[in-house]
Amino acid sequence: MGRPIIGLTTYRENARWGVWDRLADIQSTLYTDAIAASGGAVVLVPPAATGVLDVLPALDGLLISGGADVDPATYDADAHPAAGPFRADRDDAEIALVRAAVEAGVPVLGICRGLQVLNVALGGDLIQHLPEIEGVLPHAEGSGIFSTRAVTLDSDSWIGATLGAGVPTACHHHQAVDRVAPGLRIVGRADDGTPEALEAADGRPVFGVQWHPEQLEDRRLFEAFVGLAANRAAAQRRSLESTACKDRAGSTRG
Repeated sequence: MGRPIIGLTTYRENARWGVWDRLADIQSTLYTDAIAASGGAVVLVPPAATGVLDVLPALDGLLISGGADVDPATYDADAHPAAGPFRADRDDAEIALVRAAVEAGVPVLGICRGLQVLNVALGGDLIQHLPEIEGVLPHAEGSGIFSTRAVTLDSDSWIGATLGAGVPTACHHHQAVDRVAPGLRIVGRADDGTPEALEAADGRPVFGVQWHPEQLEDRRLFEAFVGLAANRAAAQRRSLESTACKDRAGSTRG
């Protein structure tokens, strides 16, 4: 049995390599290495304008990565002056992917922006600028500088069962969940009360964390998620084998 296939969404940015300097679909090796070290095989999923959903049947799990602010237009709000710049291609592709994956039962994990995409895709919205909220501590010390925020996790949640009651985190965000999407619940909060973890209320394999676990040496979240993807792959294989056996049996009787 091969490794479960994990789809990982990408950035679309100007990049340089060799003699080239042009728009590219890219992703940090921190993500790809974390998935590979946890037993998964990575497939990069760019924010294509067409055909992005065609890759979904080949995936055993879907990870929505970090990145730019989600456009408030996706949840019918005006943009805060501190929000943006936005990436409409990523918003469109990733919201469609999340909805299709949840419908198909493909395990989903959102990281930072990915948690926000998850919440917006399923009907929630966001606080657009945390620093203006009274009592909120820094969740990004500066450009490219992570904040260490202690997060308390619900013991009856999958994320809590995976990581324990509390976990130190590496945060880099200025937005957060506001109205929680129907069917999701907050299962982790930072020491200032900011929502830092979501998951499906009915036990479906749908999860999001506002921090960046790929920045940490702790691989438990990736390992547990890859494990869920492996279980789904095994169940899909058994189903196909059962169907094939029934078809052969029917053909023999015929």
